[in-house]
Amino acid sequence: METQQVTLRKMAPAEYHAAIEHREAEAARVLSTFMPEELARDRVRRGTAKFLPDGPDTAGHHLVMAENGSGEVVGNAWIGPDPGQASGTADSAWLYDINVFEPFRRRGYGSAILAAAEKLAAREGKTALALDVVGSNEAAIAMYRHGGYEVSSMSMRKDL
Repeated sequence: METQQVTLRKMAPAEYHAAIEHREAEAARVLSTFMPEELARDRVRRGTAKFLPDGPDTAGHHLVMAENGSGEVVGNAWIGPDPGQASGTADSAWLYDINVFEPFRRRGYGSAILAAAEKLAAREGKTALALDVVGSNEAAIAMYRHGGYEVSSMSMRKDL
């Protein structure tokens, strides 16, 4: 597979709204396997409001579009402070979301966006980039492992 390169740029307002709508729908879909759908949608919306109180202008958060060398928008990402570390003391950034648009999937763009997100965090003095991934998302897990990510904690569940 060819090694892709991307450039990150700030989302325009319409891109931000589309990205948040997509992220919330996907997160609610995953959560609705564990709780009623309406509760899942509400929980996801509250999370967005909590972490992005000023939308795309929330301090410390980067909501970015990824463009390939031809200028095509291939995906997006949301990078911000690690929610598990105290404000102002965090040496770790958090990848809240990464998305490769359908026509560009399975072509190396996920890894390219991830690498660009890592560079963005490093430029801000962060020494690590952490994230959560759904356990059933084998393609994403493989991409993260290939990129050098390791499991740092794990939650498990069994429906009774």
